[in-house]
Amino acid sequence: MKSKNLVISTLFLFAILFSFQVSAREFYQIKVYTIKDKAQENTMDKYLKNAYLPALHKAGISTVGVFKPIETDAAAGTKIFVFIPLKDLNQINVLDEKLLKDQQYQNAASEYMNAQYDNPPFQRIQSILIKAFPEKPHFSVPNHKTPASDQIYELRSYQGPTEKLWRQKVKMFNQGGEIGIFTELNFNAVFYGGVISGADMPNLMYMTSFSDMESNKAHWDAFRTHPDWEKLKNEPEYANTVSHIDKWLCHPAEYSDIK
Repeated sequence: MKSKNLVISTLFLFAILFSFQVSAREFYQIKVYTIKDKAQENTMDKYLKNAYLPALHKAGISTVGVFKPIETDAAAGTKIFVFIPLKDLNQINVLDEKLLKDQQYQNAASEYMNAQYDNPPFQRIQSILIKAFPEKPHFSVPNHKTPASDQIYELRSYQGPTEKLWRQKVKMFNQGGEIGIFTELNFNAVFYGGVISGADMPNLMYMTSFSDMESNKAHWDAFRTHPDWEKLKNEPEYANTVSHIDKWLCHPAEYSDIK
């Protein structure tokens, strides 16, 4: 009898642990490389494709997204966004240590690492750390059938005027049902999350994706006229929760794992 109880208790414990692992919210790092010209873009592409992404894969991060603003976006030719999903924040420290010890990475990254002061591969790097929202604790990889050069990945950042009002906007996405509307309308979101470290706090960020620009426009038209959104946006508790919006329309790089 004791043996049977022990087995039941062990199975119950494993069930709890499995449930925790499945529901645990992920973290994301978005590295934003600011570049000034095509030469820097080419150097960054070579570095990311041949050195950085392979090193991340080797370190256990199998899916990394790389995105560039489309030709008609105001940021075209000036930014490269790298989306890195993390199981926990300690992975950043561990990753840096692994890269320093990875000779294969060091060799592949030689041009990038040894660039001269008067010919740098980028202008600046910004690192943004994000915690996934409870309504979408894990990132997704869309399954678009169109070429990467047609696909649109829309990255948005919503700043709040105060921390309290920002938290209300976070609530609007989760308990309020904004994510639910996006899901119903098949916005193919990669992630939704709150920024825990970055330049524009308090803010949240999310990325939706579309097969092409026509699909992007059609989805947003459907969202704006959705009856649930018409009701939600007029709820008094969500008034004045966003003071500024940044958005970038991007194509995935041809070497991106997400495309």
